[in-house]
Amino acid sequence: MHTEILAEGLHFGEGPRWHQGKLWFSDFFDHAVKTVDLDGIVETKVVIDDRPSGLGWLPDGRLLIVSMEHRRVLRMEYDALVVHADLSDIATFHCNDMLVDSHGRAYVGNFGFDLDAAVTGPDPAGALAAYQGAAIGRVDQNGTVHTAAEGLRFPNGMVLTPDGGTFIVAESLGGRLTAFDVGVDGSLTNRRVWAQLADAMPDGICLDEEGAVWLADASNPRCLRVSEGGHVLDEVATSTPCYACMLGGPDGRTLFALTAKSSLAERAAAVREGYVETVTVTVPHAGTP
Repeated sequence: MHTEILAEGLHFGEGPRWHQGKLWFSDFFDHAVKTVDLDGIVETKVVIDDRPSGLGWLPDGRLLIVSMEHRRVLRMEYDALVVHADLSDIATFHCNDMLVDSHGRAYVGNFGFDLDAAVTGPDPAGALAAYQGAAIGRVDQNGTVHTAAEGLRFPNGMVLTPDGGTFIVAESLGGRLTAFDVGVDGSLTNRRVWAQLADAMPDGICLDEEGAVWLADASNPRCLRVSEGGHVLDEVATSTPCYACMLGGPDGRTLFALTAKSSLAERAAAVREGYVETVTVTVPHAGTP
């Protein structure tokens, strides 16, 4: 299968969420949260003084936005943004993706180190080998911050199964999806490999009704659909490398892929080479987000 381009002219899109009939996403270097509808019309919803990333909504409908470099989660209160939580004691580099559950708990990942400097430096292999991993922070609805998990190799996209009992996170630099059991208090336990991937770098992920995960492969122009154990069930080709994906649309069968020619900040900030691409798939969305 191949995608079609729905929208173009983005710097770098991340954090896609299907919400109220539109795809919401962050455009890093426009410092903006945007939406796109199924006609390809893009609107700017919120502008912040930082790079936005992960998005989610509290049970009462208030928007949460990850503020990457400030290592915070922001909350929309009417027309003003306020600090919902400060993760600087947990995040050792830029914050990134976020999942907000039905209880209003926000799980937030971070880079753990300067990835751009590592991959453009004199010894990329050595820098990546020395990487110690990063933590996922859990922000309860009242804004209190806890360490949910540690030592993950670049925690990225996250999903919860429909029963809320299993949490799955993409470890981009580990080439795997990792699962946890979720406690009644939101704690994550029983860490295990859900899918080890031979030649993919999983970034954003989403879940479908058959329990399979769609993942954006940041190392290739594609999305993969994988089952527990790592079997590849399907592949969708995208125009350029894919960094995030989300199932949405009226019936949950539209796979949205956020793509760009490069994820390096120096290039992505300077040019508009980002796209929203779509393809119709057979199995609809399930779980959170």
